[in-house]
Amino acid sequence: VTCSVQASFKTALKPADHGIVANGFFFKALHKPLFWEQNSKLIEGERIWEQAQKKGKEAGVLFWQQSLGNDADLLLSPAPVHKHHGGMIQDCYDLPRGLYGKLKEKCGGFNLMHYWGPLTSSKSTKWIVNATTEVMKTEAPDLLLTYLPHLDYELQKSGTDSKKSTKAFDEFEVELEKLLNAAEQNGYKVVAFGDYAIMNVNKPIYPNKALREKGLLKFREIKGMFYPDYYNSDSLAIVDHQVAHIKVFNSAKKGEIKAVLENLDGVAKVIDGEAKGEFGAGHERAGELILISEPNAWFSYQWWDKKSEAPDYATHVDIHNKPGFDPCELFFGFPPPFATSTDSTKVKGSHGLAGTEFPIAWFSTFEFDETINSIIDLSKAVKKEIER
Repeated sequence: VTCSVQASFKTALKPADHGIVANGFFFKALHKPLFWEQNSKLIEGERIWEQAQKKGKEAGVLFWQQSLGNDADLLLSPAPVHKHHGGMIQDCYDLPRGLYGKLKEKCGGFNLMHYWGPLTSSKSTKWIVNATTEVMKTEAPDLLLTYLPHLDYELQKSGTDSKKSTKAFDEFEVELEKLLNAAEQNGYKVVAFGDYAIMNVNKPIYPNKALREKGLLKFREIKGMFYPDYYNSDSLAIVDHQVAHIKVFNSAKKGEIKAVLENLDGVAKVIDGEAKGEFGAGHERAGELILISEPNAWFSYQWWDKKSEAPDYATHVDIHNKPGFDPCELFFGFPPPFATSTDSTKVKGSHGLAGTEFPIAWFSTFEFDETINSIIDLSKAVKKEIER
């Protein structure tokens, strides 16, 4: 998944070593799950560009996850301000200060609505390509990482075989060609890669519903809406596309929890104990159990049966507070106006499965000395090139 793969590329380490086991995880000190936290210090391990920095070279990171901090010399990341009475002020966090202001003069302001939510489109990728080109021209860091988002989101919305996805791929190719031309003009070599393989899905899985039915996940009922009671529950499923991390708060019930979840339709395997290490996920942030879905299935965080029981954030773009990634945020849902959907059957694409049968796509404008079979191999090869 996104944060895990990007952290692996930045460190050439597995999630067991860099600690980003998912796009979100359970924070012990707070006793709550949080998703899409952007502090770069969450990533453990040396960055692949650190040794080059010690020799005076500069690294830039644009729109990558967990980039806020002092790892890179130049960075840009969406950082809106949510107003107390609703709405938000769109903005980006920049380093050095004033970088975003310069880019706004050249490219206009970045519209977060095109980056995530029901209005996501290729406009987000086009803006990032223009901004990346400008950074190459005016700032010229020795290494520059950038992220082009829109193809991922269309594949999740409409699947890999749709006309909309074909159009999104055509748009992606146009923007990538612009980026390659700009790189050549500014003296950059290029490595391009997809974070993961996306596959068609038609089966949402609801582990939190199963836990609720057995009394293993408890709730506070507020005005008929059900909010998880993390302090009084035996377990919680923190879902992330085709992977779910199961937090077991009551170890005496671990066997019961495992039995409930491994019998869910769509669950391919349950990873427990030392087996987590074999999957590269043996880190304290990982769930006590990890669920892997079948290729045509994915995990939904939902725990309610009636819409009236859904928490208020269910119908909004609220990426930080939901205890799981919610692709339903890519769709409008009515009523009320501008609400997001809660219909999991709308989702047509997902990702998260790894292995030789789910290879990543990548290419480079130069040759590596070694064979590349994984993101970590690619990252190690790029590290050698940076230092060279």
